Amino acid sequence: MKKVIGYLFAVLCLGIGPSVCAQNDGYDVFIPIAKYIRMGDAERLSAWFADNLEISIFSTTSDSSRNQARQIVKSFFDSYTPRSFNITHTAGRSNMKYALGTLNAGGEIFDVTIFVSFKDGSYRIQQLKIERRE
Repeated sequence: MKKVIGYLFAVLCLGIGPSVCAQNDGYDVFIPIAKYIRMGDAERLSAWFADNLEISIFSTTSDSSRNQARQIVKSFFDSYTPRSFNITHTAGRSNMKYALGTLNAGGEIFDVTIFVSFKDGSYRIQQLKIERRE
């Protein structure tokens, strides 16, 4: 029963957005984030971005505004259409979490690292890193 409630809460959060749902301690912030990466939806993913974040794609790192980061991720998704994305590991504390994942996009495999922090009542992506697997 507890799993069903958690699942329903996660589904509800996909429609509401990051701020309302972050208040539940059992909430997995990476469920909607992974969904939007899997879909290649830079617009919805960017709703989870902090106002300023570090984004790194292919070892090119930049501190970006939410809008700049959205354009960078959109460009990546345009070049490498996602086929699948799976979170392989998560860890952290209540106010800071990270996830490692594997992205299959554009016929290549990428390692993805996502750092989120909890501030002012919501989780926000502080760092997004996408590296080509060798």
